[in-house]
Amino acid sequence: MSSSAKPGRQPVARKAAATGASSKSTKAAKPGVREQNAQATRDNILRAASKVFAKHGYDGGSVEKISTAAQSYDRMIYYYFGSKEGLYIEVLEDAYRRMNEAESRLDLDTEKPIAALKAVIAFVLGYYRKNPAFITLLNTENLHKGRHIAKSLRAREYSSPAIAIIGQILEKGIAQKLFRSDLQTRDVYLMIASMGYFYIANRHTLSAFLGENLEAPDAVAHWEGFVTDTVLRTVSV
Repeated sequence: MSSSAKPGRQPVARKAAATGASSKSTKAAKPGVREQNAQATRDNILRAASKVFAKHGYDGGSVEKISTAAQSYDRMIYYYFGSKEGLYIEVLEDAYRRMNEAESRLDLDTEKPIAALKAVIAFVLGYYRKNPAFITLLNTENLHKGRHIAKSLRAREYSSPAIAIIGQILEKGIAQKLFRSDLQTRDVYLMIASMGYFYIANRHTLSAFLGENLEAPDAVAHWEGFVTDTVLRTVSV
């Protein structure tokens, strides 16, 4: 048996010697592959958690539901995020981050502040409309009085760019004597965000209350026009 075992091992040894360089490169590549796989697993859990929390809320969005939706394991959630709350906070952060990234891709000409401000308004209202899960997540967190997002170390990072964009537009408008000089950027930001948020967050109950479909294209276009006109009237000299 020992003599028959030796020949079986020899080709493996010769192959290893002949491909020593490729083996080393393979070993060197493995950490990168592992990191990519780990990141893919983490991202998959994050996406699944976003859907589960949006559908079931924080209390109803159990670890089991999330791991099932992600086709993963409960232990992986604890491994990557520490706890259900840690995962939920990252879901909220990711929602803000994705909106910021989308807004940063806007092609704004601040030398034309009125057109730029109109573009920002259209973006915010359009983003809320196209991403109702974002609104649902914010509703859920507000029901919890913001206690989870208050623990985020990145929340302020995600609000700053959005406010900064509006600030730049207002500065140009003031310099061109188109906008009032006593404006506060945060007020204009809150005005746009609140008018867009309220409409989408309450579209179902308001549609029943008002007896009209607020999600109909003509209703959406009318509201965007009204918001745009209201903001411009507020900021204009």
